[in-house]
Amino acid sequence: MNARDRVQQILAFANIELNGRMPWDPQVHNEAFYSIVLAGGSLALGESYMDGWWDCEQLDVFFTKVLQAELDKKVSPWTLVFENLKAWVFNLQSKSRAFEIGEAHYDLGNDLYECMLDKRMTYTCAYWKNAKNLDQAQERKLDLVCKKIGLKKGMSVLDIGCGWGSFAKFAAEKYGARVVGITVSKEQVELARQHCRGLPVEIRLQDYRDVFEQFDRVISLGMFEHVGYKNYRTYMEVVHRCLKEGGLFLLHTIGGNISVTSTEPWINKYIFPNSMLPSVSQIASSVEGLFVMEDWHNFGAYYDKTLMAWFKNFNNGWKKLIGRYDERFYRMWKYYLLSCAGSFRSRRNQLWQVVLSKSGVPGGYVSR
Repeated sequence: MNARDRVQQILAFANIELNGRMPWDPQVHNEAFYSIVLAGGSLALGESYMDGWWDCEQLDVFFTKVLQAELDKKVSPWTLVFENLKAWVFNLQSKSRAFEIGEAHYDLGNDLYECMLDKRMTYTCAYWKNAKNLDQAQERKLDLVCKKIGLKKGMSVLDIGCGWGSFAKFAAEKYGARVVGITVSKEQVELARQHCRGLPVEIRLQDYRDVFEQFDRVISLGMFEHVGYKNYRTYMEVVHRCLKEGGLFLLHTIGGNISVTSTEPWINKYIFPNSMLPSVSQIASSVEGLFVMEDWHNFGAYYDKTLMAWFKNFNNGWKKLIGRYDERFYRMWKYYLLSCAGSFRSRRNQLWQVVLSKSGVPGGYVSR
């Protein structure tokens, strides 16, 4: 069986046809695609798309079907073994490497994220319940977080991974909180300080392991994916150290259905280096003996809608970005957003908000 027939045989499990007539069928422009993908798996699939070797009208649907059929398990190249071994041997998210993700991803350019995100520049899953658009859905998410932690005027909050200051600004303006936000991105620090000017908000370029003050509340929205399994316990110990008695900690993170020690190779190389998604058991073991788990909320299905809204914004605004980013970047970013949408739509990935307390909320925690 030649390489093309082998690829078609695998895709048939997901009802996908090479050069077929359905909008999710890939259209192949380079015959080398077949052997390259069989040898290189998901990394080669992504790189060949970036290079224009194939196209797909509905890339998000293609990935939904691929992941629902678990086709990724049918092609397991040596590169995946290498990534797992590297993550097992080295601490890829050590303190000395903490700022690498900021430089590689979040420092790409504020113009890119201003084009793609909502008006508050919130780069985490939106909460679409009773929301009509992305701006509303992100504001509802920020308000949901404030309600879940029982935020009140004058409270101090540590925001680990504060991004461009969307939560800090919201919490200060709407709830009268005092916020310290930390990030490992220089670009985020600069713009977050502008966004929060005149408010009781301090934005720092700082690794979470270097925070020693105590706060009434601690939140972390979309940063735990960069912590790494070797540092989960350390991370939770830092939060425990920084949280006052009687305080609450809200962890908002993408999660996976199984425990892993590395991430998908293409995502690791081109989008989020040194990242990985935690599992339920990994989070549970990291908080054991430190926190009481008060509430666990999964709204991962909303990430599909969030990613599709981001892609629409990015795609519509691409003409404004062409001067700084080339066509290969456009294909890379499109592949990133739509493949991730397919991953959440297939329920391969989840979005969890976990509320933790030090000693348990007297009388029990009431979910908002």
